[in-house]
Amino acid sequence: MTTTPSTAPSGNQWLKITCNTPSLISEAAADLIGVLSNAGVEQSPDSENGCRISGFFQLDSSSPIDAQIKKLTALVSTRLEELFALYDHHMEAIETTLIDDQDWATSWKQFFNPFAIVPGLVIKPTWEEYVPEKGEHIIEMDPGMAFGTGQHASTKMALSLLTKTFQEMSDKAATILDIGTGTGILAMAGALYGGQQISAIDNDPDAVAAAADNVANNGLTDQIDVSITPLDDIQGQYAIICANIVHDVLVDMADAIRQRSLPGGSLILAGILQGQQEHNIINIYQELGYTLAATEYQDEWVALFFQLP
Repeated sequence: MTTTPSTAPSGNQWLKITCNTPSLISEAAADLIGVLSNAGVEQSPDSENGCRISGFFQLDSSSPIDAQIKKLTALVSTRLEELFALYDHHMEAIETTLIDDQDWATSWKQFFNPFAIVPGLVIKPTWEEYVPEKGEHIIEMDPGMAFGTGQHASTKMALSLLTKTFQEMSDKAATILDIGTGTGILAMAGALYGGQQISAIDNDPDAVAAAADNVANNGLTDQIDVSITPLDDIQGQYAIICANIVHDVLVDMADAIRQRSLPGGSLILAGILQGQQEHNIINIYQELGYTLAATEYQDEWVALFFQLP
C-alpha cells in the first residue's frame, strides 16, 4: 500500500484509493468501491493488464486524518480481497492519495451527464437538469454510488430484460423481489414501470443505506421496501424476481428463489459469465421447474430470463 503522508488540512480533503484489477472483475470492483465511497469512481480503459480503479472518500477535517486513512484503507482492502477471492484472483496492494476538496469538487462532475441505460430509462445525476421525452422514465442518482448506475454490462442486461418483461405484461402492478439490490436501480426501474409491493434486499449494510437513499430521493418509498432481510426470511411469493449477483451465490440461493416465485412468474438472473457458469445456472434452474425464455449477452457476461409455468 502506498500512502501519501497526511498534513493538517486547510479544509475538507478526499482520500483517493486505487487498485489494479483484471478486466474480468473490473466492473464488479468499481461497483464495490462505489458502494464504500458513496461518492465517485474513476476507471481507466481496459488493457491486457486489466485496469486501474479509484474511489474517492471524503475525510472529516475535525478528526485525525491518519486514523481515517488507516480505517478506510483497511476496509477497502478487506472487501476487495473478498471480491478477488470469489474469482480466484490475487489482489495487489492498494494505493492511496490525499486530494484537496476544491480539486475534487470542481473537476469530477463535468464527466457525468444524463444517459439512457436502456431505451426509455435515463439515469440523471442530481446536479443536471433533464427534460424527459414522452414515455421516458428518469432515475436520479449520482455516479459511483454502489452497484449499478448502468455502467456494468450485467446491470444493463438485467434492466433490458426487466423492461421487456413489463412491456409484455398485461398487469403492470406486479410484485417484485430484487435480491442483491445494490443501489436499488432494478427495484426503482420496476416501480417506475408500475410494479407494486417491491422488496429490495442486500446483505451489505452500505448498499442498503445507499439504496434506501436513492429510493427516497426518487420519491419511491411507498412502492419499495429496502432492507437487509436475508432471503430465507422473506415472506410470500413474487411475480418478478431479479438477482444481479454472482454465479456461486445464485447457485446457493436457487432453492430459496424457487420458493418465492409465483406460478407463472418471471426470473431475471445476471452477474453470470458466459460459458460454464451460464450452462450451470441454466441446468440448475431448469431442474427446479423454470423454463429459459430469453438470454442477453454483452462482453463476457450473460443475463438469463426464466419463466415458471
